[in-house]
Amino acid sequence: MALEIERKFLVLDDSYKHEAFSSYHIQQGYICRQRGKTVRVRIRDQQGFLTIKGPSPDGGLSRYEFEQEIPLSDAEQLILLCEAGVIDKTRWLVKSGPHTFEVDEFHGDNAGLVVAEVELAFQTETFAKPAFIGEEVTGDRRYYNSQLSQHPYREWRTDK
Repeated sequence: MALEIERKFLVLDDSYKHEAFSSYHIQQGYICRQRGKTVRVRIRDQQGFLTIKGPSPDGGLSRYEFEQEIPLSDAEQLILLCEAGVIDKTRWLVKSGPHTFEVDEFHGDNAGLVVAEVELAFQTETFAKPAFIGEEVTGDRRYYNSQLSQHPYREWRTDK
């Protein structure tokens, strides 16, 4: 099981689209989403994945993660078993120094929300922030995909 260390930020503008070296479509649903534990099914373009995430011992900065690629047909069937609130988003990949920022542009009930994450090798690792990076929201549960599937951005955003 791998330890995932990541920091999460709001995105200020759409300049990331011009800086991206790749993008793909993601649909993901949750078979189980309890505080600190999730089992997720993801379809990324034409690939399927099953992911299990454990609790975060440090306020959302790191957590245990197990991910396994599964056949697309299995992922399509498992999505049907998921709890209500399937996430729909486009992920843009942007290089910044030796790091890659994953910028998620949400659609559907979460339209208008754009969040960037960067994975780190260790918690205190430094990294260069691209100009489009805004406020840090690492550890803010509202921005967890498992929470967005239950309490979408359209329900709680302040700019309605």
